[in-house]
Amino acid sequence: MELQNSDVSQRIFIRNMMCSCCIRLVKEDLTRLGVTVLDVKLGEATVIYNPEKISKNQIDDVLQDLGMELISNRDEILVEQIKQTVIELVHYMNNVDSIVRKSEYLVEKMGRSYQTLSKLFSKVEPITLEKYIILQKIERVKELAMEDKISLSEIAWMMDYSSPHHLSNQFKLITGISLSDFKKDPAAYKKSINKLY
Repeated sequence: MELQNSDVSQRIFIRNMMCSCCIRLVKEDLTRLGVTVLDVKLGEATVIYNPEKISKNQIDDVLQDLGMELISNRDEILVEQIKQTVIELVHYMNNVDSIVRKSEYLVEKMGRSYQTLSKLFSKVEPITLEKYIILQKIERVKELAMEDKISLSEIAWMMDYSSPHHLSNQFKLITGISLSDFKKDPAAYKKSINKLY
């Protein structure tokens, strides 16, 4: 793609981009606006646009219509990357052992100590990193429980709970209902992974 004189190429960072369908929506809607999307992945995109014709506010409006938004603050960008890493770990990775080593995985992926990541997360978000991880694990437990093919013992093991009893207790503490009550009407209790708090 050849840049015109007034075009700018820019890497933008996006809050609440949580799944692969978000990638497609961002690309489609920004393209419809007249933005050339060179690359898009969870949490960011590289774009080319003419600022004389398209403003940053217009780009942000398109993203907000999708339930996302532009972010430019360095700490907020890092926290968004932490969230993406936790979601990847809890919801998408097949290596169950990674759940056990969540702090090691975050440190390795982010290149910072767990204490630094945890402190930054609490500075930007209204909850702690540990609480965020627990909320994501509970949402994943809901998904697994809805499948009905996996026993509670298997779910507890997969999600790094010491026992099915520990999982059941934490589930009730976080959601206010038992797993068996959840299974009766899952749609009433399922939350979007980007709106857990």
